[in-house]
Amino acid sequence: MKIKLIFGLILFSVITQQCLALDVVYPRKNQVTINSASTFFIGSSDAALPLTVNGENVTVHPSGGFAYVVNLKDGKNTFVLQSGDEIKTYIIEKPVSKTYTGKYTPPPLVEYSSKKNYYTAYDGAPLRGTPIDSGINRLSHFEKDVPLLIDGEKSNFYRVVLNDNEKAWIAKTNVKAFEGYLNSPATVSGRTFTEDDKYYIFTFNLDQKTPYVMSEGPLFTLKFYNVKDYPDNTYVFTFPIQGKLFGYQGNYDGNNFILKIRKYPKIDNNKPLKGRVITIDAGHGGTEIGTIGCCGHKEKDINLAISQYLEQELQARGAVVYMTRRIDNNLGLKERVEYANGKDSELLISIHANALPDGADPNKHSGTSIFYYYNQAKPLADKILAEVTTQVGTSDDKVRQGSLALVRNTNALSILIEVAYMINPEDNAKLINTEFQKQCAKSIADGIEKYFTESEQ
Repeated sequence: MKIKLIFGLILFSVITQQCLALDVVYPRKNQVTINSASTFFIGSSDAALPLTVNGENVTVHPSGGFAYVVNLKDGKNTFVLQSGDEIKTYIIEKPVSKTYTGKYTPPPLVEYSSKKNYYTAYDGAPLRGTPIDSGINRLSHFEKDVPLLIDGEKSNFYRVVLNDNEKAWIAKTNVKAFEGYLNSPATVSGRTFTEDDKYYIFTFNLDQKTPYVMSEGPLFTLKFYNVKDYPDNTYVFTFPIQGKLFGYQGNYDGNNFILKIRKYPKIDNNKPLKGRVITIDAGHGGTEIGTIGCCGHKEKDINLAISQYLEQELQARGAVVYMTRRIDNNLGLKERVEYANGKDSELLISIHANALPDGADPNKHSGTSIFYYYNQAKPLADKILAEVTTQVGTSDDKVRQGSLALVRNTNALSILIEVAYMINPEDNAKLINTEFQKQCAKSIADGIEKYFTESEQ
């Protein structure tokens, strides 16, 4: 106990010393180029001394943190920051704005006179509803060597023929041309069903791989396209979900397609997290530091601290908990998802702290937001956000659907929590506070419990 107390006093002393000197963490260099109408200075200084930027007073949080927005004109912008006797000068170059007078012409759709045969070149190739490499437009993720019929192209995408009424898009970089005959429709020769304690398992017997799309809803739907002997060359399978959808996965094993739909577990309301398998992902790590807070703290360290407190909370409530990282190490996004799936996780919770791009005002953005991609994870996000904002007093920065790698995982209910904004002085002061980190972990755990006990099953 004495050692912990001494360490706490040392840590407090270090933080205090950091906030006594004028320290600018963004922009990260004294001479930078920023192509935006505005930017901001993020940093810390002695709260007892006046801070100015080009003679204008800047509000300094009691913790020492500050965020100050400045407008940029074309060319060179000089800013002088002064706190007491300390002076720092920054030169920000804004490229000269170019006025576009012409009319925007969208890239044309080039339709082929005859269909062409391609196949996917990599695992995880996204099939999209629109020819845009972003947003909520992913329909499926294909394995390598799935044959595709292409009837046109637009910009960097090929148009995929699914059937006479449905078409989609795939990036040109994700496919290769097939040298040979045009592929014939696939055949579905049968379907088998088994189940175990955790999953309903369906095996579809095909004579070749073919495009597919899985859709969530009260009726879980799987469609195989370019299949003969079915209306519109589309084989449709539906499965009624009793209660809440709780994870699923579908992939080819040779030419057979295996669909596994996780059963919703039986919950003991007295100990709802007992036996639940949860992976916690502390965002960033190693050379990927994330954002830097007003007082110089790194996001990767804040994420890990909250994740470790959350692990303790969940384990104390009976959950089986795995951590994608326990130390300050580099870890790829794909590795994090694969680790969670390798543990057969039911939930994947990624912990982060927020930032903003140039052009925004850090003083006007605060609070907790939670991202999900698939609808099955939204009820979990809703429950957690309600608990966090109520218990720790952060602003409600909304539950949002977002195309982020960690939440595009269907095997587990996958969400990403932006606990608070590291570049907002008030939020930053909370994030670096150990008691806030512990209370935040508790509120997340409470939200998970309420997902299992209060939502309809």
